[in-house]
Amino acid sequence: MASRKAVTRNKAAAKRAQRGSSNVFSMFEQSQIQEFKEAFSCIDQNRDGIITKSDLKETYAQLGKMNVKDEELEEMLKEGKGPINFTVFLTLFGEKLNGTDPEDTIVNAFKLLDPNGTGNVHQDELKQLLMTQADKFTAEEVEQTFAVTPIDVAGNIDYKSLCYIITHGDEKEDS
Repeated sequence: MASRKAVTRNKAAAKRAQRGSSNVFSMFEQSQIQEFKEAFSCIDQNRDGIITKSDLKETYAQLGKMNVKDEELEEMLKEGKGPINFTVFLTLFGEKLNGTDPEDTIVNAFKLLDPNGTGNVHQDELKQLLMTQADKFTAEEVEQTFAVTPIDVAGNIDYKSLCYIITHGDEKEDS
């Protein structure tokens, strides 16, 4: 009787794990999953289906960064809470990407900075807010943000387009 319960419990756990992993695949479009597969393949240097510390170290070396500390690599691997296969890799990205608020929520936040309803906010005003409020951005982070931000010649940011980029990615990446 006890072993029968264990089998039933194991089957239930397997179904939950399958549901959990299948949900992560439904979070992304097929083209995105393919891009993640390519990235995973690049990192999985020995092609064994698991990303290890030596895989990460070799990937960094190929990118020209030779002095990555073991502790830093171990911290990355700990995020997977076990061996990092493709499903875990995808889940980690899903968790990171799902931290973004829905597009309409972000647009409504920008509307507070746009009392005249122009659909724009000036880059200087946004930069000042990003660098002084809440989770303060560094100058480099602001630069990176503005690099993908639609800014007109007067320095105005089309915040609806920016919100789309925040929630869907930079459309230039797809082409």
